[in-house]
Amino acid sequence: MIKQSETLAEQAYTLLKKAIINGELQEKQPLPEESMSKELGISRTPLRDALNRLALEGLVIQKKGRPAIVAGFTREKSLEYMEIRSVLEIHSITQIMDRVDSLFIDQLKENLLEQRGAIDENDFQKFIELDSEFHILLASKNSNEEMKDLIERMNTGVNRAFLILSNTVPQSARSAYAEHVEILQALEQKEAAQAKEKMMVHLNNVEKRFLMYYSNIPVG
Repeated sequence: MIKQSETLAEQAYTLLKKAIINGELQEKQPLPEESMSKELGISRTPLRDALNRLALEGLVIQKKGRPAIVAGFTREKSLEYMEIRSVLEIHSITQIMDRVDSLFIDQLKENLLEQRGAIDENDFQKFIELDSEFHILLASKNSNEEMKDLIERMNTGVNRAFLILSNTVPQSARSAYAEHVEILQALEQKEAAQAKEKMMVHLNNVEKRFLMYYSNIPVG
């Protein structure tokens, strides 16, 4: 049930996204406006706004004249996105070392503190937002504006939806957090080669954890 704070559309978006992240709403599950609005205790207008926002993020699919459904993804397309992320972010972290200062380190530490808090509270929607923010923050020190833009795009919206839709975030959050900590430590020590290696390990592990989704799908 919606609580009376912030906008109704914002709260509907938050509740639905949380349900998708936690696996309560499954791939191809229909989201009929009439029953969903009654369940949430809101009118159809804020519900539609929430669904539109989720569609922009690649988490639901909208079709004219039919209920929205929870989106799915293909293994091949998801691996393509992860390959692009790896190429960009591994290269980028080698380019920012001379721009890393104490203020930047403090920003990363604050982000990681919030990541840990989100995990402890089982708030995996918040964690995945902070995870995305961590990678975008790292890229923000790159002087190449086009690369910064590409990395941001690969860490938001449709380009990251498959990680949410695979429902692997609750299981992998602590490991991802620990890997983020190691990346930060390498940056703080000004160890460029180690930072590159830690980023490579992290992104490889992201892919491995994602592929666990397929090993858990029953055959037939």
